[in-house]
Amino acid sequence: MGVGVGVIKRFLAGAAAVGTVAGLGFLYYTWYPALPSVAPPAAGTFTPEQIERGRIVAAEGYCAECHTRTDGTPGPELAGDYRMETPFGAIHSSNITPDVATGIGSWSEAAFKRAMRLGVSREGEHLIPAFPYDHFTKMTDQDLSDLYAFLMTRPAVHLEPRPNELPFPLSLRIMQAGWKLMFFSPGEYKPDPSHDALWNRGAYLAEGNAHCGACHTPRNFMGAEKKSAQYDGAVVDNWIAPPLNEHNPTPTTWTEEELFQYLRFGVAPLHGPAGGPMSPVPHRFLSTVPEEDVRAIAHYYADIDHAAERSKHDPAALALAMEQSRAGLIGPNPDPDAKLYQGACAACHYNAAPAPVLGRPELALNNALWLDEPTNLFQVMLHGLSAEEGQSGVAMPSFYNALSDADMARIAAYLRRTRTTLPPWTDLEKKAAAVRSTVQSVPVNSSH
Repeated sequence: MGVGVGVIKRFLAGAAAVGTVAGLGFLYYTWYPALPSVAPPAAGTFTPEQIERGRIVAAEGYCAECHTRTDGTPGPELAGDYRMETPFGAIHSSNITPDVATGIGSWSEAAFKRAMRLGVSREGEHLIPAFPYDHFTKMTDQDLSDLYAFLMTRPAVHLEPRPNELPFPLSLRIMQAGWKLMFFSPGEYKPDPSHDALWNRGAYLAEGNAHCGACHTPRNFMGAEKKSAQYDGAVVDNWIAPPLNEHNPTPTTWTEEELFQYLRFGVAPLHGPAGGPMSPVPHRFLSTVPEEDVRAIAHYYADIDHAAERSKHDPAALALAMEQSRAGLIGPNPDPDAKLYQGACAACHYNAAPAPVLGRPELALNNALWLDEPTNLFQVMLHGLSAEEGQSGVAMPSFYNALSDADMARIAAYLRRTRTTLPPWTDLEKKAAAVRSTVQSVPVNSSH
């Protein structure tokens, strides 16, 4: 008996020692020192050329989109307090203007680069991965230096973002270190020698600064991107960010030229306009950067999508879509759902062979009808599109007040069965009501 107790004691002592060493190792891994604060860089520290390069980097990373408050009273650009609803609680973005007290005015370039590459603040705290440092870590030293120059020459705004609303223990920054240990692989992008320079430039931008996967890749139960389902699509801000790979279900392929037109101008000739959270990407940001960078991103995703191989089916799919659009408006139609569609939608969505008219989106080719859920279709019906969204100068009115949930359900059912070859959606009226609950009431006669 004594021998057995001794063995158990030695085992427990050994386990405790291993646990202590492991704990100390984890603390060593998680600990980062605070970096010294600095005075904001003096005027003239950076050249105009570097600041302009930094502006391009900021635009290609959509910095202002997530670092500018939009709920309540809109905030100053880059001053933070943008509210992000996550499954774990609300998170508010940081102030990245050069204000010393509430922004990053006291951050050195080294502190800034550490945050971008390792997700660690100047004070040594681990940053919440809602800030996509898992993508920014791929950026070059030059791009980070240029971005720092741009941000440090913006107007300093004194604004303290609202506190995050993460429950204990997720509110503990050491928990973010555990997340990193499981899901974060730091390191600059390494070009793939099996691809050309244009592809590698597109991959660098898409996987790094532009962080496309942050919206278009589904996440696991801990909020990390599922590497096994990269670019398979995900739900973002109550919209569906569609797949960017061969799993995109639209009948015509997102070719390189379609992608370029969409990313640069906000509308693809066959697939229609950018709406919802995607709308600012072309209009506020990618329309202001060098065209060759947008073409590089389009080139990269056309390869990811296997567009060259898949597009051989496009002529037949396009011809069928044009016939479906035309057939729905010829002769008397006893289908009451078709009549509702004709009265509400057909005047702006009718097309005839050989191809859709730009500014008249062909719904038979649009992602909204081919996704597993009708979320995006209902969102567009309720929101509409202003003349600044989608195709510039072309607006779609909101039907928030004009169509009931039952009306929207009937139109969605009609389009799904007449414009696609996919199974019908289910519980449409319930889903219409759920989407409506996420949309702020739109005034009568409003175009947005």
